[in-house]
Parts: sequence; C-alpha cells; structure tokens
Amino acid sequence: MTDSRTTDMLKAQLDTPCLVLEAELLDQNIRAMAQWVASGNKRLRPHAKTHKCSVLARRQMEAGAVGVCAAKLSEAEKLMDAGLRGILVTSPVAAGRIDALAEAAKRDPGIMGVVDCPETVRCLQEAAQRKSVRLKVLVDVDPGMGRTGATVEGGIDLGRFIRGCSALDLVGLQCYAGHLQHLPSYAERCARSRQALQAAARVFRQFQEWGIANPIFTGSGTGTYDADCEIPELTDLQAGSYLFMDAEYRQIGSAEDPLRFRRFRPALTLLATVISANQPGHVTVDAGLKTLFPGRVPPEILVPDHPGLSYEWFGDEHGKIVCAAGAPKPALGSRVELVVSHCDPTVNCFDRYYVIRQGRVVDVWPIDLRGCCW
Repeated sequence: MTDSRTTDMLKAQLDTPCLVLEAELLDQNIRAMAQWVASGNKRLRPHAKTHKCSVLARRQMEAGAVGVCAAKLSEAEKLMDAGLRGILVTSPVAAGRIDALAEAAKRDPGIMGVVDCPETVRCLQEAAQRKSVRLKVLVDVDPGMGRTGATVEGGIDLGRFIRGCSALDLVGLQCYAGHLQHLPSYAERCARSRQALQAAARVFRQFQEWGIANPIFTGSGTGTYDADCEIPELTDLQAGSYLFMDAEYRQIGSAEDPLRFRRFRPALTLLATVISANQPGHVTVDAGLKTLFPGRVPPEILVPDHPGLSYEWFGDEHGKIVCAAGAPKPALGSRVELVVSHCDPTVNCFDRYYVIRQGRVVDVWPIDLRGCCW
C-alpha cells in the first residue's frame, strides 16, 4: 500500500520513533528460509503474529509458504479480510469466540483451529452444527512448556474423540516448543527441541495408522528451525521472527557461531532521534517503553556503529544511549537506529512499516493486524 506523502522521502526525513524495513534484507530472509525448508522436504507455515501485516503474509506465501499461522482468531479474521485463506489459528479459541470460529469457516472452509481438551472439542462440535459447517482441527500437544496442549497419550485420546465428531475433521497435530527458542546454547536448544518433537511424533504416527490422509505435524520456530527439519514426521515449520530478527534472537548461538545467530539479518529496525544531549555520559532519545517492548536483552544499536554505545530503558517515552569512555557522543538531533529487543510486541505498538531501499522510502505497509488479541 503506497503512501504518496512519504514514498521517495529519504529515510533520514522520517518522523521518529518509527519502524523501518530494509527491503533487501527482508527479501534475503524470506528466500533463505524458503530455500532451507524446501531443501529439507518440509513446508513453511510462517507465523503472522510476528509482523501483523497482511502484505507480508502474502509475500511469504508468494515465496512458497503453504499458508500462514495466526496466534488469535482476530488476526485470522483480518488476514481473511485481506483475501488470505487456509489460516491456522495456533491458540485454543476462548469459549466466547467459538461461534466466531465456526462463522469464519463459512468464509473459508480451510481455516484450522487447535484443541487440547474434550470440553473444547464438544463446544466446537456444537458450534459447527449450529452454523452448518465442518471445522478442521489439530490436536495441540504440550512440548513440556505447560502453557497449552495435551500430553502425548492425551493427544491420542483426543484425536480419537475428534474422529467421532460428525462436524469436525481431524487434520493433524501441533507441537510448538516456544520455551526453547531462545536458549543460548545451540546444542542444548536443538537437543531439547528434537526430544519434544520426537515424543509428539507418536501422535502423528497414530494418526497415520488411523488412515488420516496427509496429516499435518506443525511446530518449530526460528531458534530451532534447522534442527527440527531433521524430524522425519514434522511437516510444517511455524517460524516467524526469521523475517525480521531481533536482539533476543541475535544473541543466541547458532550452527555458524556459538555466540551469535547469523543466518538471518536484522531487516526490521526502529529509528529514534536524540532529543537531549545535556549530560556528559549519555544522551536521551524519543523511544522508550511505549515503542520498544522490554525483552530479555536491550535493543542493539546499529547506528551509530560504535561498540561503546548502549541502550538503556529511560521511561515510557524515552531511552538512554550510554556512552562509554572514548565513545562518540551522538549529537542533538541525530538519528539512532536500533534492532528491537523482541519484534512481536514491538510491532504491535505501530500502525505502519516504512520500506527502505538505498536510503529512500519506497513503500508504506499497514500493520493491519495491530491490536488483534482476542
């Protein structure tokens, strides 16, 4: 969606704070993940909760993704409004929204939901019957996180129960080990993820024995994408943050480097401006807690590129750029460019992305799923 008021502006002319996307790095990340998944004979079903943007979801599908994931039904509804179909809602739907899921199946019979208990299955069966639709469902299997999901044995029992429901179609299972994605040690992260997925594979094999045609086994994230491709039963990867990368992901080990995650580049950054430079050891910028989600690690400073500069939280509206001894002090009015701590909730603070090529704004994409949390 082009905005004639801002396209062809210089990146340096944008009002701050704002989110910018380096188009070349974004394209590189999309291609790199698509090629990796294809080389492992898997499918990519990336998570839209990362970018909350139907334009980006469509670009991922044009690059070969089999579909997209949404964390909440409201995200899926917005994606459907934009013409996308076959969306997987990866969280169990709250009781008050079950009828809305059945209604969504009228618009798109390919929409899929997940379940982790018989009570939800019964409610989905009743809603589907009321709306005269069939609902596609996956069994959510707990990878040891304790957030949602049935046990492996419970997942098999739940699958058997779903098969007896006249208005529901059992299409596979989900096992997403979110608690492992940011473990610093690459070896530990991979080993624990494989262990969780290998356990869940029992459910998948049972579904195959029941004769379910081409069952889905979806899971995995950016932190474990390469190791998880080694699980034969896994069919789909739900990775999302690879698209942008953030400071939390960049500071974990990888196959290439025990201290850094280097395969994907930081395509998403936040621009801020120095609004006060009165203090000898730091300057103040216009990006604080309202624009940068406070993740486990602070934002990384890309510009100015100097190891003696670091970001610290400085309140709701402000951030502090600390200048170590010998580091250049950014001038009043100068720009600071940051790799955000955690991309998903930071994106949810903004209305749009400014797309940059060679220092110029070439497009503006709405974050049209912003605020969709129900």
